[in-house]
Amino acid sequence: MNVDKIRNLTDIELEHQQRELSDQLFKMKFQLKMGQTESLKKIRELKKDIARVKTVMRQKQLAGGNGASAPKAPVASAPAPAKKAAAKKTRAATEKK
Repeated sequence: MNVDKIRNLTDIELEHQQRELSDQLFKMKFQLKMGQTESLKKIRELKKDIARVKTVMRQKQLAGGNGASAPKAPVASAPAPAKKAAAKKTRAATEKK
């Protein structure tokens, strides 16, 4: 699938396309396990198409999308004082020896 075609789809169409591609991938993997097909090339292409669709969905979400995207969750960064405390404890233990 062409990236330009994917970018022209709406959010709802992108979700539908992703679901459809995921279903196709599931069916192809199932057929591969059952020994009914050996189309590894098609499976690889489906995986890449799913990744393209997800990438465009994420780009639209970050850019504001067209109203149907999920709300953005704030990203919280955890402070890392535990490493400093562990380093101090290690230094203190080596100084005692």
